[in-house]
Amino acid sequence: MDLDKLRPNEGSRRRAKRVGRGESSGWGKTCGRGNKGQKARSGCKVPPGFEGGQMPLHRRLPKRGFSNYPFGKRFALVNLRDLARFDADTVVDPGVMAQNGLINKLYDGVKILGDGDVGVALTVRAHKFSKTARAKLEAAGGTVEILERGWNRPETSEG
Repeated sequence: MDLDKLRPNEGSRRRAKRVGRGESSGWGKTCGRGNKGQKARSGCKVPPGFEGGQMPLHRRLPKRGFSNYPFGKRFALVNLRDLARFDADTVVDPGVMAQNGLINKLYDGVKILGDGDVGVALTVRAHKFSKTARAKLEAAGGTVEILERGWNRPETSEG
């Protein structure tokens, strides 16, 4: 193979569209831009959703949804499969969870979710429990203790 024999694959390169070069070229006169109007002019940059000054559709339609931003509560979430690492009869509270890397930030409390199984009896202290988490913990012989929330400053015991 010689460098002077290198060619692009057949059909991979198109010739440039030369607009405004006469009617017989197929791209003469209006050059594919239609007749008059804003988008026929040079330098036209119409933002998406712009309707020529008319109130755009996304502003005319009623809005839906709700965000409880200032008053909503966020919980640090822990699944049961993450608690399976602890030995039987261990007291697991937010302080112990933080030491073991299960939670990074406490937010407004800890919520235990029911994904996974716990094979040992644990005493779990948290601010909230899902129904499945509570049922699985009690079925394994463990106990569930709900901590009181002092919002913004959840109580944690030193583990």
